[in-house]
Amino acid sequence: MNERKIALITGITGQDGSYLSEFLLDQGYEVHGIIRRTSTFNTDRIDHIYIDPHSPDAKLFLHYGDLTDGTTLRRILEQVKPREIYNLGAQSHVRVSFDSPEYTVDSVAMGALRILEAVRDYQQRTGIEVRFYQAGSSEMFGKVIEVPQTETTPFYPRSPYSCAKVYAHWQTINYRESYDLFACNGILFNHESPRRGETFVTRKITRAVARIVEGTQQKLYLGNLDSKRDWGYAKDYVRAMWMMLQQDQPDDYVVATGETYEIKEFLDIAFGHVNLDWHNYVAFDPRYLRPAEVDLLIGDPTKAREKLGWKPSVTFEELVKLMVNADLINLNLPTPDGSKGVDSTLNRRNFASIVD
Repeated sequence: MNERKIALITGITGQDGSYLSEFLLDQGYEVHGIIRRTSTFNTDRIDHIYIDPHSPDAKLFLHYGDLTDGTTLRRILEQVKPREIYNLGAQSHVRVSFDSPEYTVDSVAMGALRILEAVRDYQQRTGIEVRFYQAGSSEMFGKVIEVPQTETTPFYPRSPYSCAKVYAHWQTINYRESYDLFACNGILFNHESPRRGETFVTRKITRAVARIVEGTQQKLYLGNLDSKRDWGYAKDYVRAMWMMLQQDQPDDYVVATGETYEIKEFLDIAFGHVNLDWHNYVAFDPRYLRPAEVDLLIGDPTKAREKLGWKPSVTFEELVKLMVNADLINLNLPTPDGSKGVDSTLNRRNFASIVD
């Protein structure tokens, strides 16, 4: 690897992008991120690591772009000259992908192909190796064929989102084998944090708990409470992404805890943390059901543990309580265990001057 460590991240303003940015900056990287142009700023998760780019200490830079725009992606690649690319950008909400299938597939599937093509052209023209990470998903396993799921478990996607992720996964392998690219797939199982989007079920639950304690919400409406997921801490999972790109040879890895829990168990811990019974507050709403459900996901992280030396550092119960505490603190409410601070960073700052 080259001594000058430059990384490019798509989806930098998301949960994973913000944690990965922090991690890479701590490792001495210069970090560049791609953000979509909107009329409002959506940079809350990375505001705390912002330094004005005019400062000689600046190591974080943002660029306007979109995974649906291959020309701009190529321009950014030529400008930034990264040695590592982390493709985390996506329309990542599974339920929403049923409502917006074309956009989901264009950004998730074709977006990965556009970046791979740009990397192939750049590497062939310059001779400079660019290491590429593709963010896969446990949703690709879908209708479970074997338990637990490993790197060789057949995919059976059950949503437009997961179908698109399967396409991106196999294109990454295709480019690795066809053009000798250092390209890795991380098949990440559900990973959560206080920075998780508020429409995802885990954050929807912990935010509701805090608002119920505050007295501003009475009911929480959810869909399938029986589905089981392998939940880990997002901050642990971005470390695995980086570790994949530091290996001698590119490969694909499942990143998971190896444990699975029902949504009901998440509710037990979240509401129990503030001495409430979730049965008194949770109601069923069929609009949150998927047309095709995924009932059980549990990953086998053996390969990541043995080849990367990776393992999770936060238990399921610790994760749930961490998220509840964060949402209580966001509402200026006391936490049951006296926690004063969390890794949630919600201070707002104007980013208009830092985008190229």
